[in-house]
Amino acid sequence: MKIALESLGCSKNLVDAEIMLGLLNKNGHQLVGDYNDADIVIVNTCGFIESAKQESIDSIVQYANLKNEGSLSYLLVSGCLAQRYPDELVEEIPEIDAIVGTGSYQNITDVVDGLTERDGIRLIEDINFTFNEDLPRYVSTPDHLAYLKIGEGCDNHCTYCIIPKLRGKYRSRKLENLLEEAKKLKEAGVKELVVIAQDTSVYGRDIYGKPDLAGLLEGLALLGFDWIRFMYSYPEGISQEIVDVVAKYDNICSYFDIPMQHASDRILKLMNRKTSRQELKDKVDMIRSRVPDATIRTTFIVGFPGETDEDFEDLIDFVKEMKLDRMGAFTYSREEDTPADRLDGHLSQGVKEERLQRLMMVQQAISEELNRKKIGKTYKVLIEDQVDDNLYIGRTQCDAEDIDSVIYVDSRQSLEIGDFVNVVVKEAFEYDLKGCPEGQ
Repeated sequence: MKIALESLGCSKNLVDAEIMLGLLNKNGHQLVGDYNDADIVIVNTCGFIESAKQESIDSIVQYANLKNEGSLSYLLVSGCLAQRYPDELVEEIPEIDAIVGTGSYQNITDVVDGLTERDGIRLIEDINFTFNEDLPRYVSTPDHLAYLKIGEGCDNHCTYCIIPKLRGKYRSRKLENLLEEAKKLKEAGVKELVVIAQDTSVYGRDIYGKPDLAGLLEGLALLGFDWIRFMYSYPEGISQEIVDVVAKYDNICSYFDIPMQHASDRILKLMNRKTSRQELKDKVDMIRSRVPDATIRTTFIVGFPGETDEDFEDLIDFVKEMKLDRMGAFTYSREEDTPADRLDGHLSQGVKEERLQRLMMVQQAISEELNRKKIGKTYKVLIEDQVDDNLYIGRTQCDAEDIDSVIYVDSRQSLEIGDFVNVVVKEAFEYDLKGCPEGQ
C-alpha cells in the first residue's frame, strides 16, 4: 500500500516516525510524500501540552474528512496522544482505523498488514520496552542533518509533565549501537548530528551505573562530523566532564540547551525541579568560564500554579542578570493526571499571556544587544535554504534547526544547500543576522 506519514511534536517523536517508515518500507509498502497519493495516512501525534494536543486533533480530523470523501482508505494514529487517549480518540473520531501507542510503534507493519482483516485495532503495549537495535530507519531530514536518539522515557517527574506516563522510565541505548548508527549516518553524508533524548545529561546511568554523555560525545566527535549538537540536558546533569569535552573538540558545538523552567526557588520546588536559582547561576558561570564562546539556550514556564508577582519578578531579574543567548518560553498548560493540576492557585490565561509577553520583550532586548556585538565577526554557516537568486538562509553553530534564529546570507556567487560557508556579519536584528560570504 501507499503510505504517507505526518509527524508532529518533537524531534524524538520524529525518530519514532522514521523507524515506522523504515519498517514499512522494508516490508514492501510504498512511502509517498503527498497524502493525495496515499492509501493510508499515519498521524504521529504529540500530547505534551494543550496546544500540541489541539494541533494533533486538527490533523486527525483533516484526514478523517478526506476518508469520508473517499480519497483515503485508512487512517492510523500513533504517538503520545494515541498512548494517552486511545479510547477517547476512537469514540470521538470513528474514522480512525487503528491506534498505535508509544510502546507499540515497532509493530507498525503488523498493524498495517492487518487493516483489511480487522476493525478498530488498538495497540497500547508496555511503554518501558527494550530497544530493538535491528530496526530499520528511513531518515526524513535534509541530507546534511540527522537526529540520534540516545534514550527513551524520563525519570525526572516534573509536576507539570505527562511524559513519564506516556514514555516510561528512562532507558539508554548501548554505546556501541549508537556509535554504529552514527557511523552509518556519517557515511551517508550527514554533516550535523543532533543528539536527543528527554534528558541527554543522564545518558548511560541506567546501564553503566553512572551518566556518561561526555564519553558518548567524545566517541561521536572522533567519527568526523562537522557539527555535533546535544539537546535538552537538565541543568543538574551538566557536569564538568561534559563541559570539558565540549571545550576539547571543535566539532562539538559550543551549544548548551538547558531547560531551567523558572528561577524562583519556591516555584522550582513546586515543579519538582532539582536546582535552585543559585545553582542555575553557578552552572551558567561554570560553562562560560570553561567555554567562553558558549551559546546557552533555555526554556521557561510562566504562570505556573501559585506563581506570585514576586515569583515572576524573580524570573525577570534572573533573565536580565544572566543574559542568556537563546530563550524560549510558554505559558503553563494544565494537564490532567499531573501533580501540578491538583495544586491551588491556578492563574487566568490572561495573566499568563501578559507575563509571557513581558518576559519575551525582556529577552528580545537582550538578544538584540548580543547580536549587535556579532557585527564584523566571521562565522561558519551551514546553508539550508535559498530565498532568491542572491539570498540564502543558514545557521551558525549557535542555532539549532527549527528552534533558534537564522542568518541571511547575501551572496554574489551560487551556494549549495548543505555546504558550509564562512560569513561576515553585516547587520543584526532582534533575533536574526545578515551577512555575506568572506571575501565578497
